[in-house]
Amino acid sequence: MELKIKKVRENAKLPTRGTPGSAGLDLYACIDEPLEIKGGGTALIPTGIAIALDDIHSGAFIYARSGLAIKHGITLLNSVGVIDSDYRGEICVGVINQIDAPYTVQPFERIAQMVIHPVEIPEIKLCADLDETDRGAGGFGSTGKK
Repeated sequence: MELKIKKVRENAKLPTRGTPGSAGLDLYACIDEPLEIKGGGTALIPTGIAIALDDIHSGAFIYARSGLAIKHGITLLNSVGVIDSDYRGEICVGVINQIDAPYTVQPFERIAQMVIHPVEIPEIKLCADLDETDRGAGGFGSTGKK
């Protein structure tokens, strides 16, 4: 697989892997000056890059960095960001500060990680009935012991 990356901002930093075994590519804040996110506040942080996936059966998924989330309460607004195979615009990362203390994002700080996953594209079929299972329509918490 090939991941084509284009800088859409001249000073953008290309994604990197922290170690050879890292699943995710670190994404960097492409900002010119520090950005304070107040407790409970949100921000949309540009990365300065756009990507092209060479297969419609793949997608890029943006995840929080565990260190930022655990140490500073900085995580993604939408839990996981989805970059479709046909999107060619700049990747921006929506973040939220989940704790009361402000956090300052520094220029070129690692703010999220991108993982490429296969994507199944199912044929949609309208059905009058679905097959029965032991769980049935049991929702949240229905698989725990009673």
